[in-house]
Amino acid sequence: MLIFPAIDLYEGKAVRLYKGDYDRMTVYSDDPVSIARDFESAGAYGIHLVDLEGARDGGTPNLGIALEIRRSTGLFCEIGGGIRDTEKLERYLESGIDRAIIGTSAVSDEDFLVKALEKYGDRISVGVDIKDGYVAVKGWKEKSLVRYADFCAKLERLGVSHIIATDISKDGAMKGTNRELYRELTEKYRFDVTASGGVSSYDDISALKELGLYGAIIGKAYYTGDIDIKKAVETAK
Repeated sequence: MLIFPAIDLYEGKAVRLYKGDYDRMTVYSDDPVSIARDFESAGAYGIHLVDLEGARDGGTPNLGIALEIRRSTGLFCEIGGGIRDTEKLERYLESGIDRAIIGTSAVSDEDFLVKALEKYGDRISVGVDIKDGYVAVKGWKEKSLVRYADFCAKLERLGVSHIIATDISKDGAMKGTNRELYRELTEKYRFDVTASGGVSSYDDISALKELGLYGAIIGKAYYTGDIDIKKAVETAK
């Protein structure tokens, strides 16, 4: 299983939100590039970036810092946050980002998702953000009418090869991850699954590895010191 430490970007800084709430933001560093270099030194395979401003407001306000991270390290770099049109998608993938994560528009604009998959294949991941059994959209601010199980079945039919599944209720809460959710996803669907939200202990990492997940995203637990990335990588091997 691969470890993807996370950097959530806001105004060029590394921050964390609590359960996706922009009013409950903690700034951890003014130098995300330095953090990324630390992740690389610790043996991480890749880095998971989220442009929080892009997710909320559109545009690619943190593209510059994302590209600096990509060029300054050898890390596989994936990014999400408000990728809802072809122009923005191409801006990321044609400039050197390895994988783009489509969230809201995968729910609302199937045609866009299909065209993205046709052009970029496995460089596309879909973010399946789950709230009360339904898919959340627009930076987690809204809950759609689409049940996550139905959505995942559709993604499989469309040929999606990778998803990032997040239980929003677990994100940033430091109370463990939703292992039953990931068990269900790995047993029912053929795509690779990366776990996000609540991965807060080495026991979580071991459990997810045993479930056969493709990857796990480490967010707040790194910044609070509860998880050391080097040890996380060793646990996931």
